[in-house]
Amino acid sequence: MFARGRVAAEVDDRAWLQAMLDFEAALARAVAPEDAAEAIAAACVADGFDVAEIGRSAADKGTPVPGLLAALRAKLPEEAAAHVHRGATSQDVVDTAAMLVARRALAPLLEDLSAAADACAALAERFRDAPMAGRTLLQQALPITFGLKAAGWLSGLDEAQLELANVRSNELALQLGGAVGTLASLGDEGPAAVKKMARALELAEPPLPWHTLRTRPLRLACALGTAAGVMAKIALDVELLAQTEVGEVAEGGGEGRGGSSTLPHKRNPVGAVAVSACAARVPGLVSTMLAAMAQEHERAAGAWQAESETLSDLLRLTGSAAAALRELLEGLEPDPERMRANLDATGGLLMTESVVTALTPSLGRAKAQELVEGAARSALDQGRPVRDLLAELPEVSESIGEDGLDRALAPESYLGAAGQLVDRAIRDHRG
Repeated sequence: MFARGRVAAEVDDRAWLQAMLDFEAALARAVAPEDAAEAIAAACVADGFDVAEIGRSAADKGTPVPGLLAALRAKLPEEAAAHVHRGATSQDVVDTAAMLVARRALAPLLEDLSAAADACAALAERFRDAPMAGRTLLQQALPITFGLKAAGWLSGLDEAQLELANVRSNELALQLGGAVGTLASLGDEGPAAVKKMARALELAEPPLPWHTLRTRPLRLACALGTAAGVMAKIALDVELLAQTEVGEVAEGGGEGRGGSSTLPHKRNPVGAVAVSACAARVPGLVSTMLAAMAQEHERAAGAWQAESETLSDLLRLTGSAAAALRELLEGLEPDPERMRANLDATGGLLMTESVVTALTPSLGRAKAQELVEGAARSALDQGRPVRDLLAELPEVSESIGEDGLDRALAPESYLGAAGQLVDRAIRDHRG
């Protein structure tokens, strides 16, 4: 449930180890003699290292980097080993690894978000004009279309995807500053090394080291939080629409999906549940990243170290939610007939604003509102259709007649610009 899709493999221990090794290889190629650099780069393959041992070494050093460097140097001739990690500090390795891990993990995450958005666009187009009850405060309010609901999901996904893509392209930056961010041990080579490494690792070149300036990791975390929130809204809508008493959508997936351990009849919305469960864990992780922004002087004591696993969890959970949402939306089964039945369930009460609007030219807004409110209350008290009560009022007969009343009570007549809004969302999505 919490590691669905391809993102999980991009944030596991091996992925982090490889990202740290990629930093060391790029650093060597930027500052070491060519022979030594190529020897170091050739050794920087995660499969040749004991991940668990390097992880255990972090408990003694407060970071996995010293253990990694010892293992790397042990694989090299003395001459090459002397050039390993030149000019860098442990945080340079871990921060750059975090940016590489994020960059790699965001690729499949964005693919799943894009596919989920495409599925929303297809739903919006197919059900553009299918009327359903719009609900406010969980009560029927006015008619909308399922196309408009799907278009709303689509717009949210497009915005979240755009924000994450911008972070991936512009905010993920190399970290290289040495012990206190001056690049002192590299002398005049420092700025050129930063430029060369950033280009080699396909990361942004920052104006200066950002050891305790944590806006970049935070923008990543917030963009992931936004995406998770957008997906959680969609999942919640599906869960509510799939309730037995509503029944306006169902998840696809074939026989056995959504089954219960005890209730043979159940068809639970397990895809939406998976999205909701992942998304429920995300705000606390974003909060952790916010709390970690206050960092002491040139190196934090605890706050920086708290970020790496937090970012992994954020990427993994948001990626899992995106994979589950994609599957959910690609197989979603809307039921327009049930939507129509639910529209008619109140005997026309959700169309009372439409009747007020139709009566206003003749009676004025205040009089029309008072008249229709009275008829709605009587309909509820007497259990009669509001149409019958309105048709008995002379003010209604004289103003719009029975034909006008029927038009005002028809959901299709009061959809406003819903169709145009759907078309706009689809057009914006498809560019």
